[in-house]
Amino acid sequence: MVRITLPDGGVRQYDGTVTAEEVAADIGPRLAKDALVARVDDRLVDLKLPIEADAKLEIVTRKADEALEILRHDCAHVLAEAAKELWPEIQVTIGPAIEDGFYYDFSRETPFTPEDLEVMEARMREIVARDEAISREVWSREQAIDYFRSIGELYKAEIIRDFPEGEVITVYRQGEFVDLCRGPHLRSTGQLGDAFKLMKVAGAYWRGDHRNEMLQRVYGTCWRDRKELDEYLHRLEEAERRDHRRLGREMDLFHFQEEAPGAVFWHAKGWAVFQQIIAYMRRRLSGDYDEVNAPQLVDKSLWETSGHWNWYRENMFKAQSAGDATGDERVFALKPMNCPGHIQIFKHGLRSYRDLPYRIAEFGIVHRYEFSGALHGLMRVRAFTQDDAHIFCTEEQMAAECHKINELVLTTYAHFGFEEVEVRLSTRPQHRVGSDEAWDRAEAIMMQVLEEIRARSGNRIKTGINPGDGAFYGPKFDYILRDAIGRDWQCGTTQVDFNLPERFGATYVDSDGERRTPVMIHRAICGSMERFLGILLENYAGRFPFWLAPLQIVVATVTRDGDAWAAEACRRLQAAGLRAELDLRNEKINYKVREHSLAKVPAIIAIGRREAEDGSVSLRRLGAQGQETLALDDAIAKLSEEARAPDL
Repeated sequence: MVRITLPDGGVRQYDGTVTAEEVAADIGPRLAKDALVARVDDRLVDLKLPIEADAKLEIVTRKADEALEILRHDCAHVLAEAAKELWPEIQVTIGPAIEDGFYYDFSRETPFTPEDLEVMEARMREIVARDEAISREVWSREQAIDYFRSIGELYKAEIIRDFPEGEVITVYRQGEFVDLCRGPHLRSTGQLGDAFKLMKVAGAYWRGDHRNEMLQRVYGTCWRDRKELDEYLHRLEEAERRDHRRLGREMDLFHFQEEAPGAVFWHAKGWAVFQQIIAYMRRRLSGDYDEVNAPQLVDKSLWETSGHWNWYRENMFKAQSAGDATGDERVFALKPMNCPGHIQIFKHGLRSYRDLPYRIAEFGIVHRYEFSGALHGLMRVRAFTQDDAHIFCTEEQMAAECHKINELVLTTYAHFGFEEVEVRLSTRPQHRVGSDEAWDRAEAIMMQVLEEIRARSGNRIKTGINPGDGAFYGPKFDYILRDAIGRDWQCGTTQVDFNLPERFGATYVDSDGERRTPVMIHRAICGSMERFLGILLENYAGRFPFWLAPLQIVVATVTRDGDAWAAEACRRLQAAGLRAELDLRNEKINYKVREHSLAKVPAIIAIGRREAEDGSVSLRRLGAQGQETLALDDAIAKLSEEARAPDL
C-alpha cells in the first residue's frame, strides 16, 4: 500500500506502485491535462516516474514557480533537436535553463547567422507541433558512452566519462533525438507551447576553460504564454533605450578605452553626479562613522593572512618591486577590498570595550581582475570605488548593528527612488574558514535579525535565503533593489565576520581587563559606486531627479538682445549653488531646447528681449510643453528648493 499525501493534507492510497500522472488523473481531468511535472518529497520528477513508497506529492502546473525552469529546460532540448535535424554534423554539448531563458552550446565549424536562428526557431515550432512524446531511460555508463561516440557526440561522451562512479545516468528521448539529462521533463514537446524565441549567438569556451575549444552558444527566452513573452520583449526594448552606455555618450558623462580596460574615464558631468552620490553618503555617515583611507598597494603577506591570497588570488592585480642593490624584491597586490586595511587601523593602538562599536568607512578604490568578455560598461569593471565600512563590535552588539545598517540601507535606497527591496540571507559555503560553532552563532543571530526586519516592515520588505552563498569568512545579507522596469540588482551587503579579526590578532580589552576578539561587520550600501550610478542612470533613463542631475539648468538665449541678462542670470544661479551653464550660440531657441532635452537637462531658462527688459526668465521643464515666466529671484528660490537633496 502506497500512501500519497497531497498539499491540502488529503491522503490517497494505492495498492502498489503509482505515478504522479495517475494521481493527477484521479484528482481530476483538468489537473491531469495541466500537469507538467511533479514534486515528490521536495524533489522534482517526471510525471511517469514510479512512486514506490509513501510520499508527499504536489502536481506542478504552468502557474507554479518551478514551471518556468522546466519549460526553459525543455526548450533547450527542442533547440538541440532542431539543430541536429538541420545540421546533422553538429555536436551538442550542454543546454541549461537560465534566468529569463535558456541556452545551448554547439560545436560547429560554420558560424551561425541571424538567418540560421530564424530557421532553427521555425524548426523548433515544427517539433512542438509534432507533439513528440518525451521518455526517460536509465543507461549504464558504457552503454551511454558507446552510444554518444557512435553518433559523433564526443562532448557528451566526455561528460559521461567524468561522472563519479555510481552516478545514475539518464537520457531523454523525444522523437528520434536522444539527449543526456537528469530531468525532469514534460510529457511531450506539445506541452511546451509557442511562447519562446531565439535571441542571439555568443562564443563560449567548452567547460568555461579558455584553453578549450570555442563553442557557439545560442540563447533563447521562454515563458508560460505569449503575454509573458511579449512583456519580456518589451522590457528588453525598454532596457535598450535605457542602456547606460548609450546614455553616457549622449549626456557626455564618461567613456572607456582599450588602454585602460575596465576603468572609467569620467567626464566633468559624470563626475558631478558621482560626487553628488559621494556627498550624500558622507552626510548619511556623519556622526556615526569615522572616514579613513588605507593604501591601495599592499605586500602579499597581508593578503596571505586574510586568506584572500588563497581564495581570491586569480582575481587580484599583482606587482613586484624592482629591488635594490641588495636584491631585495617584494610582491605586492592592489587591494581588491578594504577590509584588511581597516583591521590594521583598528589594531593601531589599544582598544577598549568602551570604544565599541567602532565604525570606520572608506570610499576606497579597489581593483579586481575580470575577464575582458565579462566587462560591461559601469556594471562590470576592473577598477571601482566602494562605499565600504567596517564595524568592530561585541557579539552582543551585533544584532543591533545589523538593524542600524538595515535602516541606513533602506532609507538610502528610498532617497534614490527605489522602494521595492528584498533582503536575502546567504549561509555558509562549502569552502570557508572558521569553526562550525562560530558559523552556527553568526547564522543564528542573522536569521533572527532577518525575521525582525520582515516583521518590523509589516511584511513590506521581502526576505529570503540563499543557502551556501555566504562569503568564505561569514554569512551575509544581500540587498536586492528593483528598478523602474522590473529588473533586480544586488547592491548592498552586510557580512558578519568572526574570522578575519582573529586571523589578524585584532583585540579589545573588555570590562574585566581581558583581551577579546571583536566581531567585524563588513558593510556596503551602494556597493560599487560606478555600478550604482549605472543602475541609477538606467532606472531614470537619464532623467535624474533634479538634485542629482549632472547639469541642472541651461540658460539659453532667444536673441542677441538677451546675452547680457542671460550671463547675469547664469552667474546668479551658479552663485546659489545650482549647476547651470550658458548657451549663447546663434541658433534658434527650438534647436537649443531640443538639443538640451536630448541631453536630459531638467530645466531650461529661455531669455529674449522681453525677459532682458523686465528682469524675468522663462522656465521650461524637461518633457513639458509649456513654460512659466518668473522673476529671476523667484526662479532661483524655486529651483534651489527642488535641488535640495532628500536627506536635507
